[in-house]
Amino acid sequence: IRELRVRYAPLDAFVLDGVDLDLFRGETVALLGSSGSGKSTLMKALTGFAPIHSGSVRAGDFDVAKLQRGQLRRLRSQTGQVFQQFNLVGRLSVLTNVLTGSLYGAGAPNMLGTFRSADRKRALELLDRVGIAHKANEPARSLSGGQQQRVAIARALMQNPRVILADEPVASLDPKMSRTVLELLQQIAREDQIPVLVSLHVLPLALAHSDRIVGLRHGEIVVSGHTADLTAELLAPVYDIDEEEEDE
Repeated sequence: IRELRVRYAPLDAFVLDGVDLDLFRGETVALLGSSGSGKSTLMKALTGFAPIHSGSVRAGDFDVAKLQRGQLRRLRSQTGQVFQQFNLVGRLSVLTNVLTGSLYGAGAPNMLGTFRSADRKRALELLDRVGIAHKANEPARSLSGGQQQRVAIARALMQNPRVILADEPVASLDPKMSRTVLELLQQIAREDQIPVLVSLHVLPLALAHSDRIVGLRHGEIVVSGHTADLTAELLAPVYDIDEEEEDE
């Protein structure tokens, strides 16, 4: 990402203003910032869901700002996404939810819901990897929040992604499950040698479960560095304390 500027309407203020960012194989990058700092917009810009006003976003061979509809679909099929609200189909089984991650690349049978045996085998292996294979035949809505998020991670892995974007993936989880999910994402980044970009708003979680931290405030990067070199004091500029106190 180079000199990225994003706004949603011609007269709006820029949500992102001059952002530079690189993501490397095998690392987990924590994206920190208060509400409205631009974290979600940055995630959306990586897959063409946010309008790029100027600058460039390159993902592998893709120049995101110049992609046509079919190319955007291909880019998104290679991008695993994990959301705060899980985005599972509650009435469908856990296994079927994971299998939906194979819809783009597996052809007509899968589009009709008749999944290949090889895909079913892989989906079960991924459920085992995230520690929830014993729930494969249960409806997704019967699972706890932490279990549903692990299903969502397995679904993202089903895509064979080249990158994983996790937008506030632990915001609705308790502290213990938050740590479990973030440890799992960091393990996936290292073992599969893909980048994981995870947006967070809890500083201790970022310090404990990332290789690098990028701090956004008012659409600009104000702190960036390897996690081992950063402290709470060095990350203080990420949060506009005066404005937060006024909001309260």
